[in-house]
Amino acid sequence: MHINERLGHLDKMKETLDAETTRSEQAAETGNSKLVTARSCPGFPVNSYEPIICCLNGKELVVNPQEGTFLFIADWHSFAIPADVTVVTLEHTETVRLIRRQQSLFASALAGKRLLFVSRYPQSSDLRTWLQTIPNQYVHFGDFDLAGIHIFLTEFQKHLGTRASFLIPQDIEQLIKHGSAERYNDQYPKFCHLTSNIPPLQQLIDMLHKYHRCYDQEGYIENSLTEHHIT
Repeated sequence: MHINERLGHLDKMKETLDAETTRSEQAAETGNSKLVTARSCPGFPVNSYEPIICCLNGKELVVNPQEGTFLFIADWHSFAIPADVTVVTLEHTETVRLIRRQQSLFASALAGKRLLFVSRYPQSSDLRTWLQTIPNQYVHFGDFDLAGIHIFLTEFQKHLGTRASFLIPQDIEQLIKHGSAERYNDQYPKFCHLTSNIPPLQQLIDMLHKYHRCYDQEGYIENSLTEHHIT
């Protein structure tokens, strides 16, 4: 009689199916690393333009990657940062990688603060879950469109409360005037009723509707700005 090889050790198999096992653990138990779908690369990217001494798995980790690179924190459950560091989420990995080309923007908008930059991509709940375990202030620097505001409100502000804020540059209206009408029109049917009880954020929503356009955060990579504010 042919016996399915996956049923050779029922107790071990039950543990494999019930737990969040890694592909290496599956291979060790069954010889098949693809038996149960497992995320081979959990975590999120981090970067900084000044050295920040953090802790990973109980050991010191200095976050200060060379320009053009960033770190990826896979063991995020054991990643700890100083309490006085403000965490800034960037919507895309390109803006994380090129963080030094945006230094003047953040130095002005968040003057005097030590900043650790992170990204929600690859998209998962890892970053948000980690943020919920730490007390640090949180600033969201996303795309200036209805979908980006919705992401902030539902995925971050909803869970982090008053320690979460949305960065709105002072010159954003001038940029939105010449932004993407196509993106706005694509998003409008889904997010046309989006509102916020945060006055500056509601003003941004009204601005998007006024011009029927939106603007991506990557547009700030080359800019050197001096005046910004946080909601």
